[in-house]
Amino acid sequence: MSGRLNSAQPYALGLFRTVVGLLFACHGAAALFGVLGGAGGSGGTAEPGAWPHWYAAVIELVGGSLVLLGLGTRAAAFISSGAMAYAYFSVHQPEALWPLQNSGEGAAMYCWAMFLLVFTGSGAFGLDRLFTLRNGTRPAEQLTAERTPVAA
Repeated sequence: MSGRLNSAQPYALGLFRTVVGLLFACHGAAALFGVLGGAGGSGGTAEPGAWPHWYAAVIELVGGSLVLLGLGTRAAAFISSGAMAYAYFSVHQPEALWPLQNSGEGAAMYCWAMFLLVFTGSGAFGLDRLFTLRNGTRPAEQLTAERTPVAA
């Protein structure tokens, strides 16, 4: 059974990346354009250039879109993870210690989900993979990583 699950790992990771990227991009689109309920669910938008809300929304939209497409996944996920860590510690954590008390579950989950993608890469279905296959530049470590499961 483990062998079967391990062989499906790149596909599960690709689906995970796609869902996390889409949801993250939706947060940015809501804050920037007022769609999907807008910023904070009030239908509003983040004021252009306002620190940190507008910048966070741009990172969410751009980073989420790149992660969704699997294009520059590791770099986009690293920046997105850092933005969510900043959001948690500067906005949520001063309100209370635990994420359930300070409404920081979303920021914490996005931070750790993006951090995971920094180490795992885009998995299957990502444009990163398409470009490396097209260029014919597949480093030996990538070939080994594809055959080796992330967790045994």
